[in-house]
Amino acid sequence: MRTTLQTMYSIFFLMMLYLLPAQLWAQEGAISGRVLDEMGEPLPGVSIVIKGTTKGAATDFDGNFQLLLNQGEDVLTVSYIGYISTEVVVGNQTNFTIQLKPDVDQLEEVVVIGYGSVKKDDLTGSVQSVTAADFNQGAITSPQELVNGKMPGVQIVNSGGAPGAGATIRIRGGSSLNASNDPLIIIDGVPVANDGVNGMRNPLNTINPNDIETFTVLKDASATAIYGSRASNGVIIITTKKGSQGGLTVDYAGKVSVSTPTKFVDVLDGDTYRNTLTNAIEQGLITDNGALGLMGDANTDWQSQIYRTAVSTDHNVSVAGSIADAVPFRTSVGYSNNNGVLKGDQVERTTLALNLTPTLLNERLKVNTSIKYAHLNNKFANQGAIGSALAMDPTQPIMMEQDGEEVFFNWGNVLAPRNPLAQLEYHDDRSTVGRLIGNVQLDYKFHFLPELKANLNVGLDRSTSNGEVQVDKRASYDNVIAEMGSGTYKAYNQVKTNKLLDFYMQYAREFGESRFDVMAGYSYQHFHRRDENGAEIFVDLPESAGAERIRSEARNYETENYLISFFGRANYSLKDKYLVTATLRQDGSSRFSAENRWGLFPALAFGWNMKKEGFLEMVEQISALKFRAGYGVTGQQDIFGQDYAHFGTYSTGQPYAQYVMMDQNGNPQTYIDENGEEQLYLTLRPNAYNSNLKWEETETYNIGLDYGLFDDRFTGTLEAYYKKSNDLLNVTDVAAGSNFSNRVIGNVGNIEIKGLEFAMDAKLVTTEDLFWSMGINATYTDRKVTQLTAVDSENFIGVFTGGVAGGTGVYSQIHTVGQAPNTFFLYQQVYDENGNPINGMYVDQNGDGKLNEQDLVHFKQPAPIVMIGLNTNLSYKKFEFSASGRANLGNYVYNNIHSNSAYNGISPTGDFLANINESVLENNFTSIQLLSDYFVRDASFFRLDNVSVGYNIESLLGEKVNARVHGSVNNVFVLTKYDGMDPEISGGIDNNFYPRPRTYTLGLNVTF
Repeated sequence: MRTTLQTMYSIFFLMMLYLLPAQLWAQEGAISGRVLDEMGEPLPGVSIVIKGTTKGAATDFDGNFQLLLNQGEDVLTVSYIGYISTEVVVGNQTNFTIQLKPDVDQLEEVVVIGYGSVKKDDLTGSVQSVTAADFNQGAITSPQELVNGKMPGVQIVNSGGAPGAGATIRIRGGSSLNASNDPLIIIDGVPVANDGVNGMRNPLNTINPNDIETFTVLKDASATAIYGSRASNGVIIITTKKGSQGGLTVDYAGKVSVSTPTKFVDVLDGDTYRNTLTNAIEQGLITDNGALGLMGDANTDWQSQIYRTAVSTDHNVSVAGSIADAVPFRTSVGYSNNNGVLKGDQVERTTLALNLTPTLLNERLKVNTSIKYAHLNNKFANQGAIGSALAMDPTQPIMMEQDGEEVFFNWGNVLAPRNPLAQLEYHDDRSTVGRLIGNVQLDYKFHFLPELKANLNVGLDRSTSNGEVQVDKRASYDNVIAEMGSGTYKAYNQVKTNKLLDFYMQYAREFGESRFDVMAGYSYQHFHRRDENGAEIFVDLPESAGAERIRSEARNYETENYLISFFGRANYSLKDKYLVTATLRQDGSSRFSAENRWGLFPALAFGWNMKKEGFLEMVEQISALKFRAGYGVTGQQDIFGQDYAHFGTYSTGQPYAQYVMMDQNGNPQTYIDENGEEQLYLTLRPNAYNSNLKWEETETYNIGLDYGLFDDRFTGTLEAYYKKSNDLLNVTDVAAGSNFSNRVIGNVGNIEIKGLEFAMDAKLVTTEDLFWSMGINATYTDRKVTQLTAVDSENFIGVFTGGVAGGTGVYSQIHTVGQAPNTFFLYQQVYDENGNPINGMYVDQNGDGKLNEQDLVHFKQPAPIVMIGLNTNLSYKKFEFSASGRANLGNYVYNNIHSNSAYNGISPTGDFLANINESVLENNFTSIQLLSDYFVRDASFFRLDNVSVGYNIESLLGEKVNARVHGSVNNVFVLTKYDGMDPEISGGIDNNFYPRPRTYTLGLNVTF
């Protein structure tokens, strides 16, 4: 790792040394001056170029410049982004004051959309963008954390508190049941696969958040249909920071963070456990089969033993400017060391980024080259220790004496909880991941027809990963290898390659009061993945067990899929008031048979700038008002990550599931392998397939209103939408007697989603010294399953889902027609006159005197019905303050930790003890009650995600350096009635959740 870091830093600083001379040669000269904006304020970074040459200079932070002229060089070209370029004749002057005027067209807000960008006023689709100035602050390690709670209709739930944890991102609730609900993510023009990378928790971790400029979400079909088959769940477009014409700017951003657990699960301590178990036996609630004699005299808090206070650091250096005043660039290097609160968890990440954006051929050719590389070293703690810390007997010590030495305490039974500290100490799980995302985009405006341009984008996303997992036999018992007293070893590696070629041509022109642009293009994308999984083997076997034994065979897997597309879009504007957008995309996917391969995805949207109508132009209170309406169809072709589900494939049987081939004499047929050993023949097994698979399609209707009030002091949107997904890619049953497993993928079922979204940003105070803004957004979502079978059947209950711990094949949720997806499906608990639940007693719903599947009832849903986001920013002179938070309402969680351990019980064998949850003191259950709705709890919450304060220090070291010191707290507090560790659980089943820590961060930013 150290060698890798040294190499990367060497490359980075060599680039700096190469770039510096181009910036420094023009800093002395015979003329000087100052450049000001329209308000008379100095403009830093303005480009001053001697006309007809590439020589020039840039203004400093006070707008000053110096330049050396040769004979005959007497005209200066002064340019700055957002301002009208101007030419200045030198003559006999040696000192100049130059004032630039703003370019109104350039200053209009531009929003990134699919295959290009558009002025915000011309948008007809539902698009929301968050820029770097409004990102969340603090200990941010993954890009999605920058915008959590900032946009209506977008739900981001981190999978837990592990460093670099993955996240569930849902835009307008997702559109599928069993296929992927993840949005399409595009990074600097490269659509990336959403199936992750082996050896890392979150594929987005390869993007350094410090390099991101904008985070844009396309939500409705009008905005997303340009991406056709992958856009049903929305599109996220991430763009990174670019360089600009002007002087050299160097930025350093560093921070140190301290993370601590905020809450533990309420299990019994040693004393309470002894009293509870003793009383339960004395009262006859349970039978003592030797349990009392097993209790120790310790009082061990196992949870406090496995967690720690974790310290993390993050450092980033970027250099931006222009090479020889001709090639704007930005390059950066970053290093972060993130440690988790679970002992042993760590992620080291090193990133490199380079963006080059030159304009050539008299500004007819724009080149955008983007390269991002990340190298990660991951160390994964054994998260099984989280559950063990809850179940381990609190009366036992951490260590015990065995054969004269101190070893970790363990029961010595395969069914018993394991010592969580032994699991952490003797579990070594490491991986190394490298990922390169890069592309070159050429945008050429034709000389003979300036209104016509061609755009070519060639991209590559390639990742390599390898890892090893070693489990020492002292980590306690494994259900498979306990009798052998051994550990295990396995290794894996993966190579993923995603190649992209996009080409489109665009024609844009104005005719009087009409303006239109038409675009048509072609896209090719190839995804290839190769997995090599070595055999998992037993190690440290005792002599009595013989030689090494294989737990699972080595498995190499290679797969690929192609996506070929033709797409087009037409925009028409009349008088800047009436806007129409039509989009069409045809996708061909190799994941479907030739008969069903191609899908056509149209969209049509209309916009009306009402403010520009005569009846509103004179209404000063309304500064902007635009109505939008759209309809479109998008698709889904992510078939559970399977590329060959539409035709027959075969797999070899495992060594422990071999058919014995017999000869005519009844003797087993064998062969001699390469090691000279006799082996039985492996057979090929057919895998289930469906040749009639086709696209899952989603129709979306959307209406919206964009508004600005009181000179845009209040701005925002109000939207309503309806989505219907048809021909859902679903898992269906196979007729008995087939030679397949009992389930196969098919197009069965429909789902509909209705929603309302509201957003408002308010500039409450705007003075010379004080600025205060607030933002609020709210989302209402109603999801229902409308069909699940090809043929309606009164006897069909639904598709069970939501498996829970504590039993085999036990499900707590169901997909049912007329209900929300993943609705809880449980028995209705019966309570006594004091409101206490009665052990094992439930409502007999149909009154038949039996308790069975017919008595299960639908009860609440895990997804929130209402989501609210709040944020505020306050600055007073050099001080800054910001805060953001979120609320989820109407979401419920099944507390599987309680249901699996909140009862008075002891081991059936009577030779070990396990801890129980504190809630047993309230319910007094004497047996496990997995299907009781008693364990489904209201998990509505308000979470204050982060609070940040900062102080700006200007004009250091001769007015050449600016700095900012800041501090923040992430996961400040949570207000909720939920009695578990955390109410924000993706999927709604709380079981051994990695706690989200509270993180304190101190940081420094320096610009010079």
